Amino acid sequence: MEITKDNFEAETSKDMILLDFWAEWCGPCQGMMPVLAELEKSGTKVGKINVDEQQDLAAQFRVMSIPTFVLFKDGKAVEQIIGSQSLEVLQAIVKNHS
Repeated sequence: MEITKDNFEAETSKDMILLDFWAEWCGPCQGMMPVLAELEKSGTKVGKINVDEQQDLAAQFRVMSIPTFVLFKDGKAVEQIIGSQSLEVLQAIVKNHS
C-alpha cells in the first residue's frame, strides 16, 4: 500500500503498520520487496513511502538512509530501524509490539 501525506494519518492511526521508506533507485530497497511481501502474507500491514515523492514525511521521521522502517501502533511510532533486514528480524519487531 502506498502511503502519502494525504492518507498517512488514516493508515497509521489504528492497528499496526510497518512503514517502508524507500526509493526506486535504491538497490537495497528493491531487495527488501520480497521480504516485505512475505511479511504481508503473514498478516502484517505494510505501507510504502517513496522518499522522492514524500519528502515531508521523510523529513518528519528524520530519514537519512534508506531503506528505513518505522513501526506504528495505534497512531504512534514505536520502533525505527535502518537498513536491509531479514524477514525474521522484522517479524520479531512486530511481535515485540503486538
